[in-house]
Amino acid sequence: MSIRRIRVIDLETAGDANTDVCEIGWQDVVSVDGGDWDLSEERGARFVNPGKPISPQTMAIHHILDEWVQDAPFWRDIAPEILQPDGGVLALAAHRAAFEQRYCTPRLAGGANWICTWKSALRVWPELQGFSNQMLRYQRKPAGLIHELGLPAHRAMPDAYVTAHHLRDMLNVVGPTAMIEWNRQPGLLPRVRSGRDRGKPWSIIDQASLIELAADRDGDSRFSANAELKRRGVLDEVTPAASEQASLF
Repeated sequence: MSIRRIRVIDLETAGDANTDVCEIGWQDVVSVDGGDWDLSEERGARFVNPGKPISPQTMAIHHILDEWVQDAPFWRDIAPEILQPDGGVLALAAHRAAFEQRYCTPRLAGGANWICTWKSALRVWPELQGFSNQMLRYQRKPAGLIHELGLPAHRAMPDAYVTAHHLRDMLNVVGPTAMIEWNRQPGLLPRVRSGRDRGKPWSIIDQASLIELAADRDGDSRFSANAELKRRGVLDEVTPAASEQASLF
């Protein structure tokens, strides 16, 4: 029996300028003998000692208390066993994966490939109104998602569990190779993110405005504007720029 596995990761942090991880959650998505992808029973969460107090602002979001994490292992000690499970992974995945990748360095993650479910959702479901993890949950209502297992939101395992349902559904449409490649590029926004044309699809933006947006400070907007210029034959190719992954619509 051949099993391919992608491990969805979600992190909660202590929440200051020099923050560190205080919880990690995971949920595996697998394909057996080349069949459809689906969630496995392998999921969990572990507290992590962030080495500093959790900020009140962040505690108000995830409600993790300092006393819960004070005796937990440090990130460098716990990360490898979760990010590099026995049998390996085809990739690690996260919603807005650039955040998780800041902490799950190649050394800790064994050089794993990554999938960003946010970037993939922009391409697979461009008609949707919003692309946050929870907005996707309630817009799409993924099959098999047990409501209670996805709660409370902003905790590591429930968020990973929700993300895994989006990942599963996209894997069964486009497969992992495309999604791994999309993670290496900025987000391809279906609509203009800001400015006078905010909320409009790129296809109706006039060329002068597109050229202006192609020089935007936001890397996702630059990439998306250039992609539309290429589609119109104005550019020969799109050069990916570093993605800031700023606030979402």
